[in-house]
Amino acid sequence: MFLGVIGMVKVFLVEDEFVVREGIKNNINWAANGYDFCGEASDGEVAYSMIQKVQPDILITDIKMPFMDGLTLSRMVKAEFPWIEIILLTGYEDFQYAKEAIRIGVSSYLSKPISGNDLLKEVGAISEKVEEKKAEREATKRYEEEMKERNELDKQAFFGKLINSNYGAFEYIEMAKKLSIDITALKYNILLIKVWSKKHEIGEYSNSVLKIEEGIRTIAVSNGAICFNLDLEGLALLFKGDDDNTISRNIEIAIQEMVELFKEYDSIRYFAGIGQSVNRITEISTSFSWASRAYAHMYLTSDNGFMVGSEEELKNSKEDVILSEIDPKHIDRKLVKEFLRRGEISETEFFLEEFFNGMGKNAIRSTMLRQYISMDLYFCVTDFVLNELGLSREELDDRISAPSADVLGDEKKTFDYMKKIMNKALLIKQDNAIGKYHDIMNDAVSYIEQHYAEEELSLNSLAAHVNFSPNHLSAVFKQETGQPFIKYLTDYRMEQAKDLLCTTSKRSNEIGALVGYKDPHYFSYLFKKTQGLTPTQYRNGLRKEE
Repeated sequence: MFLGVIGMVKVFLVEDEFVVREGIKNNINWAANGYDFCGEASDGEVAYSMIQKVQPDILITDIKMPFMDGLTLSRMVKAEFPWIEIILLTGYEDFQYAKEAIRIGVSSYLSKPISGNDLLKEVGAISEKVEEKKAEREATKRYEEEMKERNELDKQAFFGKLINSNYGAFEYIEMAKKLSIDITALKYNILLIKVWSKKHEIGEYSNSVLKIEEGIRTIAVSNGAICFNLDLEGLALLFKGDDDNTISRNIEIAIQEMVELFKEYDSIRYFAGIGQSVNRITEISTSFSWASRAYAHMYLTSDNGFMVGSEEELKNSKEDVILSEIDPKHIDRKLVKEFLRRGEISETEFFLEEFFNGMGKNAIRSTMLRQYISMDLYFCVTDFVLNELGLSREELDDRISAPSADVLGDEKKTFDYMKKIMNKALLIKQDNAIGKYHDIMNDAVSYIEQHYAEEELSLNSLAAHVNFSPNHLSAVFKQETGQPFIKYLTDYRMEQAKDLLCTTSKRSNEIGALVGYKDPHYFSYLFKKTQGLTPTQYRNGLRKEE
């Protein structure tokens, strides 16, 4: 039988003697004593496949059996399921068996015949150990889940290094291993995607965007990609595979699945840029550049879409510029304003290149057009800084100057000038945001102090309170406090717990509930994990000091 009873300790029996097996199974009222007799087998070979399915907590097995003996079975079970406790039954008084049983990690070694009461006592003693281990495994799993935010920030930092190409392949592989990421492959490509709500500003809390981003992560993993959060810049999907066809196919399938996902939401916008396939880890930065070039088009269009970074856009043409070929709809101040409101410094160069490419691939070669665009860009930036960011005229003149004749006469100098003044505007925007973040962070910290005792408090619930997207809040929180949110919350709760251990006689489980941990096992686990000793040891240590 394979059905288990939820919450009960599961016991599995392997015994080749039918009479003995029936006696153990039927002469003990397993359910009345709190156990689920979840399966039986006549030898180790049959038992092993059954154990893989039911995964009992306690295995009772004879040593001497046909086909596969109990020691071999125990060795295999411990290798695959180290948490299963094993009781060996034998009619042989051979010390070699006992030594081997100890080496394997068997919990108990009993001689046959054994009475039902004696076996039940042994199972009872072992089941306490089972419950402790189970609670510890669950606590470890929960802790790892809670630390996921820290892992996401570490992954984000790793991606930043990956696209800067300042390291060698070996260093990247070692960094990835520490984050449990398999970065090795023969081919790589990057897809950058941003999703935002039409009803909200980018960076504001949106439940729909949260669900969509979770869906994108699932799609990425199922199509062989690694997903990285980029805060307000969206998500980066690093596809890897053995050849170009595999990566192209995986990207195509992922796009189809994402488009289907987006159809479920009427109030969202999305845009994605796709890079070119590269052969080496150290060339991933090149793929990122292609993707970023395509990604910059989100500021040049109001349409949703997936755009591939095309090699044609990077080629410099020697042809003369014909002004009649210029597309006037791309000489639009609104596009620049939109980028200044939503864009990031890392995107400026790609935006300007695509801004000019949209007018015509040779547009920047025209001195007359460069002069016009440069002056128009200057007025657009100054209007944005004065009227939207609130700088005074004096502050503006100190930081942003009009283009000189020398700048306007040279193609590269013109481009560098435009990039420089746009980045200055974005830096001023960042400085303004830091002031706003200060107020937001005061609100967030105050909210934590008021609600830390609620087990449901999470990054998502805090993000909803301050009206930030979770990714954005996570980045700002770490920037402002030096800690990921979950570590800050855990440390705060532990300090409150230590205070209660010092000043009250409340029991450990009561204190855990008061600081946001209804599960006493998890509270004890977390306290020891963070403080290096159990709550009882901490309290006893304080008494000794007194």
